[in-house]
Amino acid sequence: MNTKKLLNTALNGLDYVGYQLDQVGITSRVNRHNLAAFLMAEQYRLEGEWESFQARLDRRKAQLDDLKEAFEARLAPLRKPRTPAS
Repeated sequence: MNTKKLLNTALNGLDYVGYQLDQVGITSRVNRHNLAAFLMAEQYRLEGEWESFQARLDRRKAQLDDLKEAFEARLAPLRKPRTPAS
């Protein structure tokens, strides 16, 4: 079974469930359009969370780079090669 046919079968099932719920008077909000809207909203939310995570990660990387540079600057005088006494 190819993907398109499987997806269409699932969406038709969702529409059927939504229709049955609507007939019983429970809700009229179960359909493929609301599902698509929900999925798009979740996609945007997850993209925002990913960007926030990337920004925090980049900030921590910058902090570590600054710390490394400060450490190397303090260590540099100790690394000077000693000249042998003549």
